[in-house]
Amino acid sequence: MISENLTEIINRIKKAAENSPQNDKNVTLVAVSKTFPSSSIREAYQAGQKIFGENKVQEALDKIDECKDLSAAEFHMIGHLQSNKVKYIPGVFKLIHSVDRKSLVKEMNKRFQREGVVQDILVQVNLAHEEQKGGIIPEKLDDLLEYILTSDSLNLRGFMFMPPLQENPEDNRYLFAKMYELFAHYKDQFEKSGMEGFDTLSMGMSADFETAVEEGSNMVRVGSKIFGKRNYKR
Repeated sequence: MISENLTEIINRIKKAAENSPQNDKNVTLVAVSKTFPSSSIREAYQAGQKIFGENKVQEALDKIDECKDLSAAEFHMIGHLQSNKVKYIPGVFKLIHSVDRKSLVKEMNKRFQREGVVQDILVQVNLAHEEQKGGIIPEKLDDLLEYILTSDSLNLRGFMFMPPLQENPEDNRYLFAKMYELFAHYKDQFEKSGMEGFDTLSMGMSADFETAVEEGSNMVRVGSKIFGKRNYKR
């Protein structure tokens, strides 16, 4: 079942990418394995999926340990990251999607520097100004980015965005497009200044990944469409 689901999702991503404004039509699929057991990760891995997303540090650490024999697997932290959890994660995650405040940046830089680790990160942007959701609002983005760029142990790779919950993903199309414009603006600015590697826009989940890709996303986070109904009792 997981293998068939992956094939379908990958085909849908490729079709959506034909309409992407990105010059490079390649889109990275992060299989969101949060709440699913390591056996589900193994099944997806055997079907060719190598990138997995988790949103809680302890759950991720447990599953990463259980899957340490899967040599090509990489894990991303996609959930809200508490500063007091940073000490557990140097060298654990290939990419952290949810950096959104200076206090977190300060703690991450201190911990990663101590361990000699350079961590790839995305900044989570709260484009819709939702009070209940993490992310930095656009008006404060410049200040946070400048702070990150002074941190020796953090490598800024791009942005992550979570839109408001809507029944119809078309209702968020304009936000995906606006987020791509923001990403493209900073990418252009960074490239002009000689900075390389700002190349990732992570947006789109199970309900809306096609719309997100059509509007410029090059990394999507899909869980239930791959693994099935979530088990929150794990």
